[in-house]
Amino acid sequence: MRDPYDILGVTKGASAAEIKSAYRKLAKKLHPDANKHDPKAASRFSELNAAYEIAGDADKRKAFDRGEIDAEGKPRFQGGFGGQPGGAGGFNPGGGGFESFSFGSDGFQRRAGGMGGGAGAGGFEDILRGMFGSGGTRARPQFEQEEFGSSSGQDLQASLTISLEDAAKGTKTRVHLPTGKDIEVKIPAGIGDGQSIRLKGQGYPGMAGRAGDAIITIAIAPHPVFTPDGADLRLDLPITIYEAVLGGKVRVPTLGGAVELAIPAGTDSGRTFRLKGKGLKSKTATGDLLATARIVLPDEPDDEFKELMQKLRDDAPYDPRKDLE
Repeated sequence: MRDPYDILGVTKGASAAEIKSAYRKLAKKLHPDANKHDPKAASRFSELNAAYEIAGDADKRKAFDRGEIDAEGKPRFQGGFGGQPGGAGGFNPGGGGFESFSFGSDGFQRRAGGMGGGAGAGGFEDILRGMFGSGGTRARPQFEQEEFGSSSGQDLQASLTISLEDAAKGTKTRVHLPTGKDIEVKIPAGIGDGQSIRLKGQGYPGMAGRAGDAIITIAIAPHPVFTPDGADLRLDLPITIYEAVLGGKVRVPTLGGAVELAIPAGTDSGRTFRLKGKGLKSKTATGDLLATARIVLPDEPDDEFKELMQKLRDDAPYDPRKDLE
C-alpha cells in the first residue's frame, strides 16, 4: 500500500487535526455512494480508510514513523548479524551490543544486551549462560515462552476499519493478520465501534495443540454526513433562511435513502427533528435519525438580498439576545 501521508495528502509533520480534516474531505469525495458508477471507488475508499487507520491513531503513527510497522500495519522485522534483515538478533559493533527480537501477544519487542569490554565483563559468554544455564553449554537450554510460543498457542490482536454503511448493514471483507495470512471476516449488521470479533484458531500456532484465536477490533470510519450516537444517528441539516421563516419540505439523507421532512414556519437554527427508525439497527432495537437544522446563507449574497436584509433590519428589528442580559 502507498504511504498513508501521501494517500491523505498531508505532510509527515501534519497535526492530528489536519489529518482528521483531510480524511473527512477525502471520505466525502471518494465515498462509494458519491461515485456509484466508478468501479474503483470502493477500493480507493478502502485505501483511504486503511491510511487513516495508521495516521489517525497516535500509537500506530509513531510506530510507522519509527519504521516498526509498514503502511499496512504489519511489523517490520529488522535485525540479523551485520545489520542484515531476517535474523533473530543483531550485533552492533559500534554500539557494543547484541539485540534480540520477538513478536508475541505484546507485539514487536526489541531487547538489547551489553557486550562489555572483555572476557568475564559480559560478552557472548553471558549470552550463552543466559541461554544454557550457569553450567556452561552442556546444560539444558532455557528459553522464554514469549519468544518461542506456548504449547496451546496465543491469541493475536488485529484491527479493521469499516464504513458506517457496512457497520449498519453487515458485510464480508478481508483482513490481513500479523501472521501474514489474509482471511475473510463476516461483519454482522449493527456492530458498534470498538466491538470485537473472535476468529477461532486463527491466532499464533503453538508448539503443540491448537492455535490461538484472532481477535479483530472494529473501528468505524468517520462519515462525512452522519455521526453515530449509540443506536441513533445525528446530522446537521442545512436550510435556507426563507425555509426557516416560511417553512417547506426538504430532502434528508438516511442510510436507507433520502426522505422528505416538513420544516415548520419559524424554525430556529439548532432545532432538532427526530426521524423514527432511521438510525442504526441492533439485535434489540433500532435507533432514530436526529436532524439538527442549521440556517445557511447564500455563498455570495447579491445586492438585492442585502437590500432585503437591510429593509428587515430597519423596518422590523428584533433582539434575539435580550435574554442573555
